[in-house]
Amino acid sequence: MISEKKGAILILSGPSGCGKSTLLKEVYKDIGDYYFSISTTTREPRVGEENGIDYFFVTKEEFEKDIEDNNFLEYALVHDNYYGTSLKPINKALEEKKLVIFDIDVQGHELVRNKLDSIVTSVFITTPSLKVLEDRLNSRNTDEKEVIENRVKNAKVEVEYFRDYDYLIINDTLEEASKQLVSIANITRIKTKLFDKDSIISSWL
Repeated sequence: MISEKKGAILILSGPSGCGKSTLLKEVYKDIGDYYFSISTTTREPRVGEENGIDYFFVTKEEFEKDIEDNNFLEYALVHDNYYGTSLKPINKALEEKKLVIFDIDVQGHELVRNKLDSIVTSVFITTPSLKVLEDRLNSRNTDEKEVIENRVKNAKVEVEYFRDYDYLIINDTLEEASKQLVSIANITRIKTKLFDKDSIISSWL
């Protein structure tokens, strides 16, 4: 069937405080068949964390076996614990024709783009201005002043990379921004690069 949607990857990036998590909650109401990519780690679960929701928790032996088998998109050793993005759940979701969603930084975007470019669509999300971002970070009352200052500093660097993405969303009003993101999510799964030319032509003729 020519119009059938394909599995694809949607990458979201943007400064902390731009509203990615809030936007995604709205988008999930309107798109079906998605998988949100979560990291795999060898550290112990913290109180309240659940396997398969917050992280995939595995043993060091399991993680290192997957490294040997090239089952990671990327990984790192941090404070004697491994963290990484396993390709196994991503490949499974893609085979099930799901939209795989990543919430990652600009470096992560470049890495995924380099490895899986043909199935990737990316969106950079930001606030209308740096002042608005600072106001949102301060109004959350969840971070120390030093943490907020560091996030603002990082935001100034991150915004320089927005042209590396396919789309730009200025998250001024949640309603408008979520409409835009839903539209992009749907378009992502009908890009020509996702379809096999020979099978499309033979089914059309």
